[in-house]
Amino acid sequence: MKRKNPPESSRSWRRAVVDPVYFAERFLDLTPHSGQISWLRQSSGAENALVTGNRWGKSQIQAVKLLHRAIFQIRPTERDIDGYYRCVNVSITQDQAGIIFSKITDLLGRAKHLKPLLTGIKQTPFPHIIFKNGSEIWARSTHNRGEYLLGHDFDYVNFDEAAYDPYGEWVIDGVIKLRLADRDGVLDFSSTPNGLNWFYRRCEAIKKEKRGIVLHGSTFENPHLAKNYLNDLKKGLSESRVAQHLRGLFTSFEGRLFPEEVISRCLLKDRNSGPSINPDRFYIHGWDLARKVTHTVGVTIDASTRPYRVMEISRMQREWPLTIRAIKDRQRKYGGVTIIDSTGLGDVVLSELTDIGAIGFNFGGGNRDLLLANFERAVFAGEIAWVHQELADEGKKVWSLTDEIRAMDKSYTNVGDGVCALALALWQVRERDSQAPFFKSSVGKFSN
Repeated sequence: MKRKNPPESSRSWRRAVVDPVYFAERFLDLTPHSGQISWLRQSSGAENALVTGNRWGKSQIQAVKLLHRAIFQIRPTERDIDGYYRCVNVSITQDQAGIIFSKITDLLGRAKHLKPLLTGIKQTPFPHIIFKNGSEIWARSTHNRGEYLLGHDFDYVNFDEAAYDPYGEWVIDGVIKLRLADRDGVLDFSSTPNGLNWFYRRCEAIKKEKRGIVLHGSTFENPHLAKNYLNDLKKGLSESRVAQHLRGLFTSFEGRLFPEEVISRCLLKDRNSGPSINPDRFYIHGWDLARKVTHTVGVTIDASTRPYRVMEISRMQREWPLTIRAIKDRQRKYGGVTIIDSTGLGDVVLSELTDIGAIGFNFGGGNRDLLLANFERAVFAGEIAWVHQELADEGKKVWSLTDEIRAMDKSYTNVGDGVCALALALWQVRERDSQAPFFKSSVGKFSN
């Protein structure tokens, strides 16, 4: 029988540089399962996503990967800087970021052959590990849209439980990617899915643009978990929760109203050539008015032909005089008809809009459900189309009409301001359709 090289031999070190699985087995005394082996050997692109069920072992294997990259300073040779290499594990909270960091310190505590490489482990001003070769491993929060990452550069970033950070997409493109730019660094995601949100779209982009690998992992792959227990747990979960929390698969929200394929059918692909205002077309402007901390949203549609196209969206938190001015400006810009939510204080606003002939719609007395039922019918029928766009509000939070429609539930409980504004416009289409002699169908996108 051929004797294995001891970890301290030069041959073992040379092999460990190019084989992180061997590094885990020989230097950390770990035996990765098959899914973890696939991840370690395939996740070498500029962006990679590890999307797994709970307890698959993603924290453990990312601890291995962070250690491997820090010890051997894995990066393009042209970016090599002697005595300098920085990795960071980030997450929505410092506590979450600290989970993988704690696993790294546990591995170092057991790996006697690696202890001579270590300078120290410090917890202030934030958790970080310093190695004698100049490498560092940090644990930082993405709080306040990545504030604590600004001013630093990194060779490798792992974004843990990224799907649960509501500002994650902003943090990546506005902060993290720029921190990696001068180092030609690598960005990994390790997360359980969280519906079909921005993280789902990011993973789709990684695959489509061939930035790296997206690997899905099932909880059942972890050999250390009791299969009978998992099977019993599975029986008590809905199909959607099993897919997400055990299978590591993207699935729609519980009780979600619109399947993703329905929304995709309504999304216009041409983002560059925006529609121009045509005096021969007919436009309807729906306005949902702010209630305390909510936003006023105005949606303008071209109601001349089906599918009705969203022309313009405004989302604001302003004093009433400025809101009234914005509504009048929109009417003057396009012409057509304005319909507003006249519930409560909306009556006061409506009285200020008599000069543009605005129509009021009161959400009370069951009218809200009728309005939303008509909206639901129109979306399923493909009668409305829009270009996906993201708007930043005054707090720089990213908002989109698409995400509001995605999050709408079957009970009409989770309904956003943008959905209500578009629903108002579509309600007025319905009212006109019952009187108008003819509506021409546009050619190509939808069948009628």
